[in-house]
Amino acid sequence: MNAPIPASGRARAAALLSRLESGLAGQSRSSTAGARLVRAPGRVNLIGEYTDFNLGFVLPAAIDLEVWIAFEPWDRPEVELTSIELNETRSFAFAGLAPRTERHGSWIDYVAGTAWAMIEAGLPVRGFRGVLNSTVPVGAGLSSSAALEMASSWALADPTAARPTADRMAVVAQRAENGYVGVNCGIMDQFASAAGSAGHALLIDCRSITATPSPMPPALSIVVCDTGAPHKLDASAYNTRRAECEEGVRIIAEREPGVKSLRDVDEAMLTRNRNRLPEIVGRRCEHIVLENSRVIATVAALRDGDLDSLGRLFAASHASLRNLFEVSSVELDEMVDVANSVPGVLASRMTGAGFGGCTVSLVERGAEESLRERVMTEYPKRTGLTARVFNVEAVDGAGPIDVS
Repeated sequence: MNAPIPASGRARAAALLSRLESGLAGQSRSSTAGARLVRAPGRVNLIGEYTDFNLGFVLPAAIDLEVWIAFEPWDRPEVELTSIELNETRSFAFAGLAPRTERHGSWIDYVAGTAWAMIEAGLPVRGFRGVLNSTVPVGAGLSSSAALEMASSWALADPTAARPTADRMAVVAQRAENGYVGVNCGIMDQFASAAGSAGHALLIDCRSITATPSPMPPALSIVVCDTGAPHKLDASAYNTRRAECEEGVRIIAEREPGVKSLRDVDEAMLTRNRNRLPEIVGRRCEHIVLENSRVIATVAALRDGDLDSLGRLFAASHASLRNLFEVSSVELDEMVDVANSVPGVLASRMTGAGFGGCTVSLVERGAEESLRERVMTEYPKRTGLTARVFNVEAVDGAGPIDVS
């Protein structure tokens, strides 16, 4: 079912559709299907970092920073898409699609990769030409790539075919990023964008690929602070940490036969095997094992309104990411420190893959502006960088928007 355009998005939708129509003016129209509009949200992860590819638990929320695509389906087996932000048009054909081989590609790779993965999965695809608009900051760790993949999956879908479930489409989009783009990400980003629920975070079990909505207390706001330091985790650094976790699983499983992933390792098991692990591998495993426990504890704290526990859990997660997984940065640490100095900020931590990007804070309603003012004045003094602050809301997952 197509969702109505929210009041806040009507001007944006009108501009996108107008840009599409002007771009098609005077061109042959190979389809009479008419203009369509789809959207997909970015996500912020409240807690549970790097646990997804270890088949553990994560707690993201789909947020109202989104990718929108206005498009007209056509009968050609190809896609032509214009990015409004970049003022750039890119295209590709379905025939001969193959995984990217060059180290640095283009934004269109995420669209092409989605088409490749859908075709590989036996899902019917249809070509289109359209225009792309995004409010998800690129390089901030808010899943601009997953949002683009999920929006693309809706634009590429054959409208006469049944839509796969959100969990299946998330797997297909993850395959696009793993197999086509070359980043071995877990399922969290795509699943959160596909299956978001307004007013809720999602407790995602990355082994069973199931999601349970976790209500956000109405008295809390989610505030994302972009450090202004680009998210610099490249494929090699990400894949190295994944390999370190996999090495830990291999060593632990030699004496613990039931272990298939770090999801299966508890604290006692890790302690029994710690002296057998290389030092760096042991630290990576410790983070994952304790982070999984923190996710479950955070869901309980949100349910019970236990605000003190939220602060402790976020602080422990950030320290672990800094000291054990080593993916924080000076900028992220300073942003968390600034946020924690503001009355009404209950919890703050880095979010996303790290090495720059964003923090996430849970803030008492009414204290958002105090946090913004403190960040905009204090953070530049500490880092020389200019931050951006986003008050975000948890929204529904990707889908079409009614343009009638």
